[in-house]
Amino acid sequence: MIDFSLTDAQREVQRTARTFAEREILPRISELDAKAEYDRSIYEKMGSEGLLGLPIPERYGGAGMDYIAFALLCEEMERADTAFRVILSVHTGLNSLTLLQWGSEEQKQQYLVPQARGEKLATFGLTEPGVGSDAANLATTARRDGDRYILNGSKIWISLADTADHFLVFANVDRSKGHKGITAFIVERSFPGFSSESLHGKLGVRAGNTGILTFSDCEVPAANRVGEEGEGFTIAMSAIDQGRYTVAAGSVGLAQACLDASIKYAHERKTFGAEIGQHQLVKQMISKMYAGIESGRLLVFKAGWKKNAGERNTRETGLAKWYCTDHAVASALDAIQIHGAYGYSNEYPVERYLRNSKGSVIYEGTSQIHTLMQADYLMGYRKDKPLRMPQLPYEGEM
Repeated sequence: MIDFSLTDAQREVQRTARTFAEREILPRISELDAKAEYDRSIYEKMGSEGLLGLPIPERYGGAGMDYIAFALLCEEMERADTAFRVILSVHTGLNSLTLLQWGSEEQKQQYLVPQARGEKLATFGLTEPGVGSDAANLATTARRDGDRYILNGSKIWISLADTADHFLVFANVDRSKGHKGITAFIVERSFPGFSSESLHGKLGVRAGNTGILTFSDCEVPAANRVGEEGEGFTIAMSAIDQGRYTVAAGSVGLAQACLDASIKYAHERKTFGAEIGQHQLVKQMISKMYAGIESGRLLVFKAGWKKNAGERNTRETGLAKWYCTDHAVASALDAIQIHGAYGYSNEYPVERYLRNSKGSVIYEGTSQIHTLMQADYLMGYRKDKPLRMPQLPYEGEM
């Protein structure tokens, strides 16, 4: 039996997220975006509301909710602004859920618990100045020195770079081994040899912090290695499955914001004696937005269903990410077209939606990479190992 209805608990997450966005984000987002300022206090409020640990089990400080609830949260946050979905991607998806899957019990108690409670902010460091899609070719190195590792190198385009407390970082212990030399580490901001700086001049997501991490003989305790030496690439790829899921769900929210704004404006604006919503080509653009939102949400829910079951979902999550992000860009372009000249200015939010949408077709695997991945699945060139992902022990209502 297929049931598309949401549980009461999932609907409550949706309501809570929307209320939070309307109270804390929407009144300020135009100003924050225009000034390219991020406000950590909003992230801290997300934590105090329990939003940063939503899919983390209660015994580790979270709410114990499922992946469908998590998707709804991501959708509502990006419906307000992409910067606030991004924190769910890096803090919860890429970092906390990865520690839940791969971290030791000691690491979970020391790092996951305060992250799930919103007491500490966390992020993920994989991309380098010379490494994007080719994630197996990391230049950052890690050398074992007694009971610690010494890290050298840098990461770029890291969300929350200048404000996060904890970093899940990937480095090479042996570059001659390729991806089998990559190893994962938890780095604290206070560790000797660590520094960060912000990047400026971004096209979109201006209300979020993005920057560079630098490791200069950075000392990391051996106890902060996640998994074994050489397991880092597998850990990174499983983390990216979590991140792609959040991006896909968020992109549904961005497309929904485009549709909401377009319907409102199409009722308000009149030409030739009628609302522009009466014109057939405007109707066509609005209908196309809606169809893509419904299709994308179903792809996200299918991936979430597999994640809830603890099953490998790389193919389904990748398809959802590819489709939803491309549709968000198309929806933003149509929303601007519907708004006409006003859509070209910041008097209306749709120009911000377009700027924000463009990043999502680049990070977490470009649309081109996802095109190749899906073709490889279809042609039989790519086959995932029958690896079952750990099923979250939900303690809330399903």
